[in-house]
Amino acid sequence: MNRVVRLLPLLLGVGLIVLCARLPALPLGPVPVTLQSFAVILAGAVLGPWRGAVAVLLYLGLGLAGAPVFSGGAAGVAVLNGASAGYLLAFPLLALLGGGLVWRVMPAGSTPRPLWLFACGLAGSVLVLHPLGIAGLVRALEITPLQALSIDLRYWPGDVLKNALMAVLASAVHRRWPGLRRGQC
Repeated sequence: MNRVVRLLPLLLGVGLIVLCARLPALPLGPVPVTLQSFAVILAGAVLGPWRGAVAVLLYLGLGLAGAPVFSGGAAGVAVLNGASAGYLLAFPLLALLGGGLVWRVMPAGSTPRPLWLFACGLAGSVLVLHPLGIAGLVRALEITPLQALSIDLRYWPGDVLKNALMAVLASAVHRRWPGLRRGQC
């Protein structure tokens, strides 16, 4: 397969994450609510765990190198000192774990089931995104873990909605391009 054709889904994943980060955010506490985590878990679910994680690492690399791709147009390594650092650093692991679970419960050639994809995405959020986000809040804001948890809980309803949307879209993508799971796209 042509190298450019193989890279296209990866670049589309990076582009989707950038787009979702740059959409207007909801100011809900020290970390604005964006669609970044939706795009990250969608990348893992659609591209697969490894390519999804690579797409996220490319996105983070762009932002840390100075491209204004983070929420609100932020860029550079200074974001690693902010309240959102833990969430950003969790993104590659979220794509890896969430995408890995999706691809595990959806063997090649099987019919994608949105409820299973939703559960996989939510598991990734619960096991990776929120714990690392809480740790980042503790470090950046110099607060207790319990205080950080109370801040993080504000983000859970939106996270449930983002994972539901991911499940519907990822399921539709896999139904439309069944060869994607077998590495044929």
